Amino acid sequence: MSTIPARIYLASRSPRRRELLRQIGVNFDSLVFRGGARGEDADVDETPFPDEPVERYVERLALTKAEAGCRRLQWRTLPQHPVLAADTTLELDGAIIGKPIDKADAAAILQRLSGRSHRVLTAVAISDGARTRSRTCISEVRFRPLTDTEIRHYVASGEPMDKAGAYGIQGRAAIYIEEIRGSYSGIMGLPLFETAQLLEAFGYPL
Repeated sequence: MSTIPARIYLASRSPRRRELLRQIGVNFDSLVFRGGARGEDADVDETPFPDEPVERYVERLALTKAEAGCRRLQWRTLPQHPVLAADTTLELDGAIIGKPIDKADAAAILQRLSGRSHRVLTAVAISDGARTRSRTCISEVRFRPLTDTEIRHYVASGEPMDKAGAYGIQGRAAIYIEEIRGSYSGIMGLPLFETAQLLEAFGYPL
């Protein structure tokens, strides 16, 4: 009898990650954590450690989210399938740049990215409770110089507010991007090459 899992869980609220999994034909159920004060999710702390390298930071969060997802399957007595999680962050001048906290922060982030190249790091992790594996994808994105008016209009659109680095490459921000080196899907939030490798390692048929 085959032990290949028919489904996985996606531990993410991101509509972009759901879209990307559907693109490669993966059957999944969403496993969302509680919002607000996080309560149940106190073990998913996204605060960087002092002097933590960005590569380690993004991998740590993806691993933590996948393992936390497995614990929630037990707590909620849900059917057991592998849990996939991911985390995306930006790095500029050695600084970690996550999601903006408000519109002013989004504008400030975009001003920093204007006319410069930055790195986009997305780590993806899968856990089945007994083992956990991860892969990290690193890409480079170059923005053309942005005017204050362009930044103001883009922030007003609302698109930057739930995205690492305050922009979505698959949205309006595409007109600001001169060049990318690396994985388009990784910049979106789920590198499909690395994701497929992990799924295959856990016996998922692609």
